[in-house]
Amino acid sequence: MLERLNEAMDRIEEALPGEVDVAELARIALTSEHHLRRMFSALAGMPLSEYVRRRRLTLAAAEVVAGERTLLDIAVDHGYASNEAFTRAFRAVHGVGPGAVRRTGAALSSQSRMAFRLVIEGSSDMRYRIVERAEFAVVGRKARVPLVHKGMNPHIADFIKGLDKAEFAEIKKLNNEEPSGVVGVSADLDPSRAEGTELDYYHGVASSLPVPEGLDALPVAAGTWAVFSSTGEFPRALQEMWRDVFTQWFPSNPYRSRPGPEILSSTVFDDGKTAEAELWIPVEKE
Repeated sequence: MLERLNEAMDRIEEALPGEVDVAELARIALTSEHHLRRMFSALAGMPLSEYVRRRRLTLAAAEVVAGERTLLDIAVDHGYASNEAFTRAFRAVHGVGPGAVRRTGAALSSQSRMAFRLVIEGSSDMRYRIVERAEFAVVGRKARVPLVHKGMNPHIADFIKGLDKAEFAEIKKLNNEEPSGVVGVSADLDPSRAEGTELDYYHGVASSLPVPEGLDALPVAAGTWAVFSSTGEFPRALQEMWRDVFTQWFPSNPYRSRPGPEILSSTVFDDGKTAEAELWIPVEKE
């Protein structure tokens, strides 16, 4: 898997400064676009689109410094339709515009080429099970919130605090499917999974009962799920479990992620610092 992923990374360099075809990268890596984006984000700590953007602007910066071509020519070659668009993107990565770099020789940022190698981890077993499920729905309340990679998501916390307790007591009675209890569900994420992009967050229960009028419902298609269990510091252990699923479990098992919501069922203990959780990830055989 890592060998194929590194071949895909080489293809990025061959394509730049032109367009990078993510579908082609997925074919090289022998996986789906969806899984490639997820895997890359977990391994690299940034979305694939962000890495490509940073590599593109690293190469562009070298041409700016060389001073042999006009800034507009460099902008067009690197996929920007105008000097203004190029300057905005350049400044976002380097902290200074290309014109200022030529005038003052300002310091620049550099995104190094990435390659992946095997690091022996996995000293402890991951607890998981594979589950086949018929279609069901997540029923409850929904909010559109920004994605937060580390720590508590304050937008989700505020949303949950604002829910009507009496209404939610009735919602809990609709739970007749696994996972049991109240769940948090992430759906309709931006493919880049960049920090600050938005997603639909559902706070509700898994149910196959008729949905009462006025509630939000997310239909969930039938399919295979990998269900991971973890107990540890809240919320760090939950976020590390998600990371380990994509950096350790998927490379070691004959599955890949498939499109679908991610479902988290968690219980925070009385100390408020420890949680027991199950993470449901939709998967399919490689």
